[in-house]
Amino acid sequence: MKRMLWVILMMSIGATFTSPLFPLYQERYQLTSLQITILFAVYALFLLPSLLIVGSRGSGWGLKRVLRASIWISILATLLFMTSQQAWMVYAARILEGVAYGTFTGTAVAFLLKQSSKEQAKKAITLSGITVSVGFGLGPAMTGLVIQYLHFMPLRVPFWLLTLLLASAWIGLETLKDQDFMTKKGHAKAAKTAKTVPVPISLGVPDPIRSHFWSFSALPIFTLFTLNGIILSLIPSFVKSVIHTSNLSVSGLLILLLLGGGALMQLAPIVKQPVNRLRFGILLLSVGAWLVVFSGSTGSISLLWFGVLIQAIGSGWTFQISLQLAGELPDLDARPKVITTFYLAGYSGFIVPIVGTGALSYFFDLHVSLIVLNILASLLVLYMLAYSVRFARYYHNRKAVAAEGQSLPVPKSPSGKAAAEQS
Repeated sequence: MKRMLWVILMMSIGATFTSPLFPLYQERYQLTSLQITILFAVYALFLLPSLLIVGSRGSGWGLKRVLRASIWISILATLLFMTSQQAWMVYAARILEGVAYGTFTGTAVAFLLKQSSKEQAKKAITLSGITVSVGFGLGPAMTGLVIQYLHFMPLRVPFWLLTLLLASAWIGLETLKDQDFMTKKGHAKAAKTAKTVPVPISLGVPDPIRSHFWSFSALPIFTLFTLNGIILSLIPSFVKSVIHTSNLSVSGLLILLLLGGGALMQLAPIVKQPVNRLRFGILLLSVGAWLVVFSGSTGSISLLWFGVLIQAIGSGWTFQISLQLAGELPDLDARPKVITTFYLAGYSGFIVPIVGTGALSYFFDLHVSLIVLNILASLLVLYMLAYSVRFARYYHNRKAVAAEGQSLPVPKSPSGKAAAEQS
């Protein structure tokens, strides 16, 4: 499990590694705000179909084979960033990044579960969520520190480091055994059948849990990625133009606090009941986002840091419980597709700040655009808090039925002492 978590960490670092470099690319290639928005958007636009297609068909192709390909694509994107001389090369690299991480995400969780025993499944899902959040935070933090304090080829040197990290992910993956049944000797016929019979592309959320999943697992992660996507896409420009600081490491450290801090807060032993923890999570997520907006009004960098901290706590708890529910609500056979759908809903949230800010920028400035987006996100938060009342009853009854089933005695055969007692 540890080696697979390392692979997930390295790929997650790569997914957000380029965020602090956007202002530098804008300056070097004379990109407009709309072009920078598109540069961020192409990542999500290519990630989503990759996630959907591979999530449905990855098992048939072989999980380890898919993961290997995703790492190679990520390394290719890194090399393209490193050697870019024109703006189109940066766009192409971003597209490859999206394809790589979309291919990787759902498959990595499914492969991690194959590497874990049934008793470790819940722990594995939790650790994968923490690892993803830490990686997302470490990526921009590392880049920001390198370009701020190394003062040497800022659009080249960071990618040397990333290439080494991705290479370590590839090596780590190759040390893991492929436990996919189609790769085992004696299952050649099953493998041949799987390759010839097309697997339909579907989200695969079972009917009994569909309403609860979409309203209290998928919608929270969508909202989380929307609000965190605003930070990831706009915080470098926000810090420079609104907070007026030229320190390039600040935006990276803010993202580390948001995502890495959120991951650590998942370990905090407070508000343990899952439904209540998710309620507090989405509420703090919204409060933190509003504090970030108010920091722009006041020009207070202290308020910005505090707002990101509050949003980090909310992010950690929201991600933790919504992912837990995505793994807990479906039956074992449906779990991989449901988790893929969960991530699909999440990454869809990345498109909202991109499209929303781009559209609103024609009418308002950046600060007003953030206010409008936050109002819409707050409406979603209010809906989820209201729905949580219904979900709490469902979750309580589900746990009660499960506990009752575990407490039932195992039937004994009518022989020996049991037969004597029955007579």
